[in-house]
Amino acid sequence: MNQAAGFEGGRLLVVAFEGWNDAGEAATGAAKLLAERLSLVEIAAVDPELYFDYQFTRPTIVQGDDGSRRIEWPGASLRGPAPSIDADAAASDQPTDDDERVTGPGADTLHVLLGAEPARSWKSFAAELVDQALAADIEGVVLLGAMLADAPHTRPLSVFASSENRELRDRLGLERSTYEGPVGILSVLADQAERAGIPTISLWASVPHYVHNAPSPKAVLALLGKLEELTGLSIPRGTLEDEAKTWESGVDALAAEDEDMAGYIEQLERARDAVDAPEASGEAIAQEFERYLRRRGDGPDGRNEPPRGEGPRDEPWRPRDA
Repeated sequence: MNQAAGFEGGRLLVVAFEGWNDAGEAATGAAKLLAERLSLVEIAAVDPELYFDYQFTRPTIVQGDDGSRRIEWPGASLRGPAPSIDADAAASDQPTDDDERVTGPGADTLHVLLGAEPARSWKSFAAELVDQALAADIEGVVLLGAMLADAPHTRPLSVFASSENRELRDRLGLERSTYEGPVGILSVLADQAERAGIPTISLWASVPHYVHNAPSPKAVLALLGKLEELTGLSIPRGTLEDEAKTWESGVDALAAEDEDMAGYIEQLERARDAVDAPEASGEAIAQEFERYLRRRGDGPDGRNEPPRGEGPRDEPWRPRDA
């Protein structure tokens, strides 16, 4: 099998995890949109008892439409096309509005892996998920991530695309990351998949760190756009573009009330405008990642991470004696 074929209409798996890899909930936001648009169903899941520390990633209580309450446990599940008896049944599983359907090469076999980053046994966790991917005949994996960066919200948010697979880099014009330091579950899963013969691409969106507490629909759009570029898929955005405009307007309003924040954003805009290419280089993205880790206070072992939803505790536009 030509390894690169998986990204030109083959059976693709799109992966996203909550937590460390998911600034602004951009990666999971993009993956969830795909799963919903394709009406995917769960076909495999890990046992949360094996991989999660419930004091770190707590189960939650949710209430159904009928008022009943149930506990949802953290985990990770592989979602794929719903099995159907015939073509008519398959068609009925898809959104009826053509404008809401994901189209393009491989759209009908696209799979999505969604979950929370595990607390332990990462090697076993990744091996189990790669086995599930092999069982589903997956030919290529796209891993979605998002990190807090010194990026202005008023400019297009960059997405760095890289691969450890030489053929993919040559064929698709990708870079090989030069980053060294702590990693998340995406890197472990990518390593296991490549060892199993499944080529992988990693897409990392830059999310403005000064709005770290809110989901970033603009970063979701950036990831979806890059995914389309690399796969040939056409992914309907729905209300996402309007949400991104509302998000940007909201940040503008915050900056208008804070002179220091507005000045800091102007500095970022000037720096961004000075860059010739819209996409950051591998070295630049590595530097952004290192700054991100320093702001979070992570040590070499990845500990001392703030609770999910929290970002950097410093605000660089604030006076140091504030």
